[in-house]
Amino acid sequence: MAQSSSGVARAQPAPAEAGLHGRVLDRLGTAICAGELAPGSVLYIDDLVEQHGVSRSVVREVLRVLASMGFVEARRRVGILIRPTTDWNVFDPQVIRWRLASAGRITQLRSITELRTAVEPQAASLAAARATPDEASDLVGLAAKMWAAGKAGDEPEFLRLDIEFHRRVLVSSGNEMFVKLQEIVAEVLTGRHHYDLMPHYPDEQALQLHADVAQAIQRHDGDRAKHAMVQIMEQAIDEMKSMWEQTGTP
Repeated sequence: MAQSSSGVARAQPAPAEAGLHGRVLDRLGTAICAGELAPGSVLYIDDLVEQHGVSRSVVREVLRVLASMGFVEARRRVGILIRPTTDWNVFDPQVIRWRLASAGRITQLRSITELRTAVEPQAASLAAARATPDEASDLVGLAAKMWAAGKAGDEPEFLRLDIEFHRRVLVSSGNEMFVKLQEIVAEVLTGRHHYDLMPHYPDEQALQLHADVAQAIQRHDGDRAKHAMVQIMEQAIDEMKSMWEQTGTP
């Protein structure tokens, strides 16, 4: 059995049903995140079978996964109740992916960026104290490759390197709870690229700040690593402020 990011075991569908399971799960998850299936509304297994053209076993498995994410709840003599957003496992990468695909993506981007602002500077500071020489050297090398990819306008490669850079900072922090956030960071960076919410050519200051973080970690300068990462996060927020204002997000 696979596990969700919340540690809840999820049964795997049979291979022949895996594609159907994923399709229905994405449709329902996205619909819930988009508000098309509003909190308090009720779903019925027979209706879902008919709407999606799948077996009852596929629908039941999809509902089990959605229940593990806090999206739905089975109520006897009522049906499958859609739960409020306050009950969702908002740290689940799949939930983040669905929310980014919905009209509420700007709100999702803002909340994750605020989380990153609280966590990643501290992770950089810890990495300066705990990273091995090889880990620090790899970070410096990644920053250099990011610079080259950014200047060349190679967006897919830059995205891959950007995700890997931030993942390694979290890992090098030596804090197992920070490490668990790497999938969340990957999802938000991927989402920003996918929905054209990042500059096509990275700002030169951002490239320099990544290099500053890596070099400070290599030199065991926790204060400088933390400060440079704070600036990276502040720049990300500044880039998105205009989008928040356009959507009326407070």
